[in-house]
Amino acid sequence: MGGRDWFHREVVPFSAVITSDSISVGMTTLFKAANSRGMSYYVFLVYAYSIGSLLLLPAPFFSLKSRVLPPLSFVILAKIGLLGLIGGFSQIFGYAGISMSSPTLGSAISNLTPALTFILAILFRMEKVSLSRRSSQAKIIGTVMSISGALVITLYKGLPITHSPKPSLSLYPLVHSSNSNWVVGGILLTADYILVTLWYILLKQIMKDYPAELTVMFFYNVIVTFMNTIVCLVMEHDMSAWRVLGIGLASVICSGIFDRCLNNTVHTWAIRLKGPFYVAMFKPLSIPVAVAMGVFFLRDTLHLGSLIGATILAIGFYIVMWGKGKEEMVEESAEIRSDSSSFQKVPLLRER
Repeated sequence: MGGRDWFHREVVPFSAVITSDSISVGMTTLFKAANSRGMSYYVFLVYAYSIGSLLLLPAPFFSLKSRVLPPLSFVILAKIGLLGLIGGFSQIFGYAGISMSSPTLGSAISNLTPALTFILAILFRMEKVSLSRRSSQAKIIGTVMSISGALVITLYKGLPITHSPKPSLSLYPLVHSSNSNWVVGGILLTADYILVTLWYILLKQIMKDYPAELTVMFFYNVIVTFMNTIVCLVMEHDMSAWRVLGIGLASVICSGIFDRCLNNTVHTWAIRLKGPFYVAMFKPLSIPVAVAMGVFFLRDTLHLGSLIGATILAIGFYIVMWGKGKEEMVEESAEIRSDSSSFQKVPLLRER
C-alpha cells in the first residue's frame, strides 16, 4: 500500500504535469501558425474556451449531487469569478504577446513563474522556507539553476551540433516583427505570467474550499468565455474574423480539448495535491521541450547552447524535486510520530 500511495502522490502528478506542459508548448506553436495566417487571438480565445466549457458541462450536475462536497456557495462562486477575471486577462495578454513576438520568447519569460510563485507561496505561507534546512536550500538553488539554464538556452546559441535539412513546408512562415512589437510582446508576456502566478495562488485557496476540479474549471471556462466574447466584440470589428477554417480551426479545436479542458484540469488537480509551486516549477522545462519539438518535428538545428542550458536546467529541476521530496519525508515522519504519541496517550480500558 505504501508503494502504491507513493506512486499516486509522486509519479502520477509528475507525469501528468510534464505531459500537460509539453502539450501546451505544441498548442502554442499551433496557435502561432494560425495567427501568422491571420487568425485573431480574440476569436481564438472565445472559441477555445467555448469548447472547453461544453466538454466540462456535465461536471456541475455530478458535483451538486455529491454528498461529500460542501455546498457551492456564493463566496466560492465569487472566488471562481475572480479567478476567471485573472485568467481571462492573463490569456489575452499572453496570446497578444505571442502574436507580436514568438512562442520562444513566451517560453523564456515563463521562467518568471517559478520564482514569482515561490515568493508568493512563501508570503501566503503555502511554502515553508528555513535557510538552515537542506530542503529549503535545495529548492532555492534548484529554482535559480532552472531559470539560469532556461536563460542560457534562450540567449546563448553556440555552435551547431546537428544539421537537419529544412522541410519543404514549414509549420508557419517566418514573420519578422519590429523591435517595438517585440518589446511590447515581451511586456505583455511578463504581465501574463505575473497573472498566472496569482492564478495559481487563488486556485489553491479555491481547492481548499471546494475540491472539485472539473466543476471549478467548468465555471472558470464559462466566465472566461463570456469575458472574452465582450472583449472580442469591442476589439475585433471585422466580422469575417469569426470564420475560422483550416489550421485555425485545428488550433481552436485542439486548444479547447487539450489546453482549456484537459491541461487546466490537470493543473488544478496537481495544485490541490502538491501546491502551486510544484506546478510552477515545471515551467522552465517548456524551453527544452520546444527545442526538442523543433529538432524532431520542424528539423531545426540543435545548438550547443541548447544542450548546455538543458543540462543546467535538468540538474536544477532534479535538485528542486529532491528538496520537495526531502521536505515531504520530514513532514510525513512528523505526522507518524504525532499519531503514535497520541495513540500512546489514550488510557487503557479498565477491567470491571
